[in-house]
Amino acid sequence: MPASFVHLHCHSEYSVLDGACRIRELVKRAAELEMPAVTITDHGSLAGAVELVKAAGKTGVKPIIGCEVYMAENRRERARSSGDNAHLTLLAESLEGYHNLVKLVSYGFLEGFSYKPRIDWELLERHHAGIIALTGCVNSPVNRPLHDDAFAGLAPEQREAHARAAFDRLLAIFGRDNVYIEIQDAGLDIHKTCNEVLLRFHRETGVPLVGTGDVHYLRAEDADPHDALLCIQTGKTLGDDKRLKFPNKEFFFKTPEEMARDLSPWGVDLLSPTLEIAERCDVRLAFGDYKLPRFEVPGGEDAFAYLTRLCEEGLARRYATIDDGLRHRLAFELQTIREMGFADYFLIVWDFIGFAKGQGIGVGPGRGSAAGSLVAYCLAITDVDPIRYDLLFERFLNPGRKSMPDIDIDFSVVARERVMSYVVEKYGRERVAQIITFGKLAAKASVRDTARVLGLPFSAGDKVAKMIPDGPKVGFEQALAPGAELRTAYDADEPLGQTESGDPVTV
Repeated sequence: MPASFVHLHCHSEYSVLDGACRIRELVKRAAELEMPAVTITDHGSLAGAVELVKAAGKTGVKPIIGCEVYMAENRRERARSSGDNAHLTLLAESLEGYHNLVKLVSYGFLEGFSYKPRIDWELLERHHAGIIALTGCVNSPVNRPLHDDAFAGLAPEQREAHARAAFDRLLAIFGRDNVYIEIQDAGLDIHKTCNEVLLRFHRETGVPLVGTGDVHYLRAEDADPHDALLCIQTGKTLGDDKRLKFPNKEFFFKTPEEMARDLSPWGVDLLSPTLEIAERCDVRLAFGDYKLPRFEVPGGEDAFAYLTRLCEEGLARRYATIDDGLRHRLAFELQTIREMGFADYFLIVWDFIGFAKGQGIGVGPGRGSAAGSLVAYCLAITDVDPIRYDLLFERFLNPGRKSMPDIDIDFSVVARERVMSYVVEKYGRERVAQIITFGKLAAKASVRDTARVLGLPFSAGDKVAKMIPDGPKVGFEQALAPGAELRTAYDADEPLGQTESGDPVTV
């Protein structure tokens, strides 16, 4: 029997230290339940979108890219606290919608960051095309007036008027066909308070309803580990009664049957609209198609011809004697660069490194596989002679495997901003991006953090962590293999101490 429900509100591991769903496991679970689609709506971020699309592509489950954005009345005003913002669920219906989500999230970090990356109504008005808006969780602009302490002095009808104003604003921006009233019910009184008003809005306007689950972890048994994850986020322990915690253990990736049970008391069909939305959302991302900027060559000369001339001039500067071996090596590298379409890339890097050196900004000599390129050496991108040290160009660029060149460059920390500003001014702010890296909790760090969360002394966590072998890819699976030190201690229930509540803890 085909699944009758699709989750449209899910937080993956990229809702850092809040979501506990690994994307591959999330997709796998959706496939197991025969759901036609799977969604991630991480807090203020699209960092998991590409991973979702790739993982879903291997299973036949349709990926739906979304985001639970942080909303402020004015993104440029400083927030009073980390909780001083509303949440709104946005789903990309089309490629245009995905591009607009990217813009919204980017502006949230560039212009609205105050504790969280925030957007506002003005940005929604500019970048709403191709996006389906759900009215959100209990912390949305529509729901917050119905229960938040900031509205405590208002009469119920005044609270509802504020909620209706936010709802009408969504309709005005996205249009009636692109807004759904989001109903959640995890057994909380706050859900009942909000849902009664939301159902009234539905009856008054005809705007469709849809049921969601606000998924933060994959299975019911993951509730306790998720609780510990929140403690790691907030620096608290499980014994702290005033810590941030979820009110119950209902925020997992439920089956269609479990969702039907939760939402049936409201007496309306909240499940089939999820299939309708899943059918509407169709974003297809193309991978492997490089979209590099063009370098503006003086006098309109061909980029590859200009690159060749610069390299030949550099070769004469770098070497007192130029033999056939050097000429053949340079010709081979240039031909490879031409065939792979990276002439403009080398000119761009040559240009901003030349700017830095001309301004007296310290530039590193080069590291990584780029040091094996004679072209890079002739352009003074690197200062390590690949011929003298017998370095291979093919480790950097291989004509048999097309991949982007990756030139690692070090600039003086006191002046690197000037180099970045130069690149932004030359190519335009919309064409320059800074990348983000995510630090993951590896096995050793996880053990030490968990020990702290349990209220154990540092020595207890450190003892277990030291039983885990070193290595960037060593996890609990390897550490708990038969015969491993940690496995032996685990099987023996080796004591570690007591939690803050007095419960004994073993390995």
